Amino acid sequence: MNMFSLSMAVQPQVTVPLSHLINVLHSLKSSVGSSSSSSSSVATCKSRKHKEHASDSELHCTESMWNLRELGLSDLGTQQLHELVNRVLPRLSPQEAPLPLGGQTTWRMSHLSTPSFYHNKHGFAWGPSPVSAPVFSRQRPSPLHSVCTELQHWPVLVQSRSFKTLRIKTRRQQSAFERPVESEGFTPSFMKGFLTRDKGVEVESLDSLLKNKNVPDAQQDTFKRGFAEGFLKAQALTQRTQDSLRRTRLILLVLLLVGLYGISKTPFISVRFRTTTGLDSAVDPVQMKNVTFEHVKGVEEAKNELQEVVEFLKNPQKFTALGGKLPKGVLLVGPPGTGKTLLARAVAGEADVPFYYASGSEFDEMFVGVGASRIRNLFREAKGNAPCVIFIDELDSVGGKRIESPMHPYSRQTINQLLAEMDGFKPNEGVIIIGATNFPEALDNALIRPGRFDMQVTVPKPDVKGRTEILNWYLKKIKVDPAIEANIIARGTVGFSGADLENLVNQAALKAAVDEKDMVTMKELEFAKDKILMGPERRSAQIDKKNKLITAYHESGHAIVAYYTKDAMPINKATIMPRGPSLGHVSMLPENDRWSETRSQLLAQMDVSMGGRVAEEIIFGHEYITTGASSDFDSATKIAKMMVTRFGMCEKLGVMTYTDMTLTSPETQAAVEHEVRVLLKESYERAKALLKSHAKEHKNLADALLMYETLDAKEIQLVLEGKALETR
Repeated sequence: MNMFSLSMAVQPQVTVPLSHLINVLHSLKSSVGSSSSSSSSVATCKSRKHKEHASDSELHCTESMWNLRELGLSDLGTQQLHELVNRVLPRLSPQEAPLPLGGQTTWRMSHLSTPSFYHNKHGFAWGPSPVSAPVFSRQRPSPLHSVCTELQHWPVLVQSRSFKTLRIKTRRQQSAFERPVESEGFTPSFMKGFLTRDKGVEVESLDSLLKNKNVPDAQQDTFKRGFAEGFLKAQALTQRTQDSLRRTRLILLVLLLVGLYGISKTPFISVRFRTTTGLDSAVDPVQMKNVTFEHVKGVEEAKNELQEVVEFLKNPQKFTALGGKLPKGVLLVGPPGTGKTLLARAVAGEADVPFYYASGSEFDEMFVGVGASRIRNLFREAKGNAPCVIFIDELDSVGGKRIESPMHPYSRQTINQLLAEMDGFKPNEGVIIIGATNFPEALDNALIRPGRFDMQVTVPKPDVKGRTEILNWYLKKIKVDPAIEANIIARGTVGFSGADLENLVNQAALKAAVDEKDMVTMKELEFAKDKILMGPERRSAQIDKKNKLITAYHESGHAIVAYYTKDAMPINKATIMPRGPSLGHVSMLPENDRWSETRSQLLAQMDVSMGGRVAEEIIFGHEYITTGASSDFDSATKIAKMMVTRFGMCEKLGVMTYTDMTLTSPETQAAVEHEVRVLLKESYERAKALLKSHAKEHKNLADALLMYETLDAKEIQLVLEGKALETR
């Protein structure tokens, strides 16, 4: 919409729509010639009705009343007004611009643009007699144009396009005329429009609204009541909308926090909770009344050393009376599964004191200071309940050696706090710390010094006596055959820990349940032992008769050499049932654990390993030997190399050890290889001579394996003595 700016000497500059000024000046133009005193006359723009021929709908356009006073022109004289009218509207004289048809003025305001829109869209004007298309329209008449030309009337509905800007005009006009008079100054018209637009509109009172709308007196109360009800309803609706928006924002915020909590493993919501509460075990100590030293088997030496700690906790005055100090900590060192955690529980159970359990990984956290805070909380709770026992499992994860690392600049805070709590400036009386680890080399030197961990107890794997005790302990918990000999199973499980033996008994019970037996027998225990040592049976493997025959003579060769060699270990079982990667095996059963081995025992082990390949060569010939002896040669070569390089059992090389062969001279390496070859060749010849001298027993044992697949020690002895076996 065009704007027109007037700047007067007396009244400040005012910006008004150009259409309003044109209407007022047009009225003045028509009235100036008749009377010169009409400077305050009112120019009105009456409402006009434009009847549409197609739709018969009426469009009313009511314009507001404007006068010279509202436009700020009331102080102008007649001559000045006349000059202003001629300058602004120079073509409004009757000679230059005659009035159009219908008596309407040349300058008027129209809210309709339908004819021009239709002409621009279709290329011809709509009406009873369409005119020809202008130059920019189509050169050929369109179908719509042809139809409209032939018709004598207009039967279609035509769209009416209007611009509803009356409300905007009123708001701008009110903001322009109802503001207070400003001080004089030079202000451009376009800047004046922006300044006047931003100062807001004064609220019109209800009485002035009734007066302007010409509401009758009888209906004014009704109008006020309806206005009040509408205002209250609108206010209530706005309040409900704001409340709903507030609830929606709250729900979205909660969902966002929940999403962050689920995405992050250590969300910031839980960080404060965990850092302030510390470890769960520190808040709630455990009473180990049901665990004592009676539940710990196979580690008698460790139990005896920890018995002193129990005495410290039960009667501390007994040791402090002589001026001694209570031990600060006990470090349990041993392989996994040997019962270190069980020993710590037994100490707390024997002393009947609170037991605080914590794993080393619980102190490690990505946030700086969390690990140290948890250690402080743990020791604070323990000191409040002294005397007590703190057990830290997997101590190497929190007490590892301190190093300078740019990746973990704050990793030393946790271990430093642990060192300070165990032996720092503040006393730590009545709290015994028991640590367990299977990797003591990784611990920091400041942690394992006297004053922190005063005692270091080694928890080794149990010997044959300890394995027998452990097996009897776990066999009491299941239904077993009274004829079971636990010592036989213990002799065949060299190197098993307490956890391994517990698993063996459990596997035997599962096997008995699968076979639908009422109790566990030696057969199930042997089955479980072989399964753990060599893997499950492969009964589905399809082995032809030739390979089965070769396997029977191969395993029989091992058994014959082991049976007739003086210093070899006793035979436990021979089988040709595939298990794991092997097609068969012969298990040896030492009478006792061997803490050291003699030279004759090592040579006997080499001879037994050579028995399989020697049997294949004797029975099937040198051209038909197989690859089944590869693992046997590995074990024999390892024994021979250790005898030469580590054990000093070679006369030519003497008692010198050779730990790293890469650092020795080529002559020494050649000498070592020569002596190893000599030992292996001599072992091979001894096994060949023994099998040739017992060819009959060799054949009988191979036939028995082909028939029964598995033979135990007693059955092997009967076959080698030439006795018949009982039918199974």
